[in-house]
Amino acid sequence: MKTIIRNARVMNEDKLSDLYIADGVISAPFSDTADMEIDVKGSALFPGLIDAHCHLREPGYEYKEDIESGTKSAAKGGFTSVCPMPNTSPVCDSPSVVQSIMKIASQKASCNVFPIGAASKGLKGQELSEIGLMKQAGIVAVSDDGLPIKTASQLRKVMEYASYFDIPVLNHCEDISLAEGAMNEGALATSMGLRGIPELAENIMISRDVLMAEYLNLPIHICHVSTRKGVDIIRDAKNRGVKVTAETCPHYFTLTENACEGYNTYAKMNPPLRTEDDRQAIIEGIADGTIDIIVTDHAPHHDDEKILEFSLALNGIVGFETAFSLGFTYLVKPGHITLIRLVEAMSKRPSEILNLGRGTLDVGAPADIACFDLEHQFAFDASKMFSKSKNTPYNGYELFGRCTLAIMGGKCTYEELC
Repeated sequence: MKTIIRNARVMNEDKLSDLYIADGVISAPFSDTADMEIDVKGSALFPGLIDAHCHLREPGYEYKEDIESGTKSAAKGGFTSVCPMPNTSPVCDSPSVVQSIMKIASQKASCNVFPIGAASKGLKGQELSEIGLMKQAGIVAVSDDGLPIKTASQLRKVMEYASYFDIPVLNHCEDISLAEGAMNEGALATSMGLRGIPELAENIMISRDVLMAEYLNLPIHICHVSTRKGVDIIRDAKNRGVKVTAETCPHYFTLTENACEGYNTYAKMNPPLRTEDDRQAIIEGIADGTIDIIVTDHAPHHDDEKILEFSLALNGIVGFETAFSLGFTYLVKPGHITLIRLVEAMSKRPSEILNLGRGTLDVGAPADIACFDLEHQFAFDASKMFSKSKNTPYNGYELFGRCTLAIMGGKCTYEELC
C-alpha cells in the first residue's frame, strides 16, 4: 500500500511539499503510482499526537466510552496513539486484562492503544501487580491512576520493581488526607458553600515523589500538575539532575476555578482547577520545559454522573477533540510557546518518556501523522464529538487548529479528507 500526502506544510514550513508512505511507514519519495493520494490543501502536517494519559473505560464502563468510540474521538483530535489508564472493571492489573484490551484494540481501535497497567493489585496500594508479565502482554507504564501510590515504602517498591523492566511509573500526586473537597480551596469555594482542596495536597506528594526519585536515582513521572508550587518543585529537581518528568492538561492552562461558578459540574475535576496565578505558572512550565508533555486526561462520564449536585458529580472532562486546538489557541497564538514546542509536548516527548518509538517523521518511522488547519477559526460543537460522553466545558469556544486528517500506520483513521 502506497500513499502520497499532497500539498502539506510539513512541520508548518512555508513551502508546500508531499509526504510519502509505503507499507505503513514513512518513505523516501517514490516514482511508482500510489494506491491513494490525499490533497490536504495547505494543512500543517505533524507526527501523530500521542496521549500519555487518558481513559477509554473498557472493560466495565462501556456506557461512558469504549475502545472503539474513544479512539474514534482521539483520531478526530489528531491522536494516533493513546495510553489508557488502568481504572477499568476489572482493573488492568494482570496480563489477562491487558491481553483483552489489546485484542479489542486490534479489532476496533482507530489509533494505537498502549495500555498503562496498575501499579498495585486492584489499585489498592498494597500488593504489587504483575508488572513484568503485564509488560510482556503490552503495557508501557504503571500507575494507580486517580489514586496516589499511598506510602513512601510502596512507592519505593513500585519504582524499584518497574525499573527491572524499564518502564516508567506515573503517579497521581495527592495527599488524600487533605483532599476531601470538591474544588480548589479558596474564597470562591467558601462563597459557593463547598469544601475546598488545598494546593498543599498536591505539592506535598510531588515533593515526596521527587525526593524518592532523587534518593533511588530512578525516574518518576508526575501526572497532571496544576499548581505554581508544584511547577517550582519540579523545576528545582530537574536543575539538580533528578530523573523527573511531568505532564499537565489543557484545562490547567486555559481555565481557572472561576469556571466552577454557577456550580458548573463540567468544570469539576481532580486535581481541581486552580487560580489565575497557577494557570500562568503552568504556561511558564510548559514554555521552559519543566512540564514535559501535555495530556488530555480524557475522562468520559454519562450525564447522569455530571448533571447533579456539585459535590456529588464525578470528576473529569473529555479532551481528545479539543486538546490540540486549545494548545494552539491559548499557547501558540499568544506567543507563549512555538508551534514546534506544542507538537513536541504532544508527540515526540510522550513517545520518548513511554518508549513508544513514535513522534517523528523520519523515513522508516511508523506512518502516524496528523494534519491541522491552523488558519481558520471554528466554534467547537460538543454535540458533534465522536465520544459517547459530552462532558466538556468548552462547548461554543472559538478555537484554531482543527484536525483535518489522521493516519495511523498508513491507514486513514479520520475521514474528513479521506
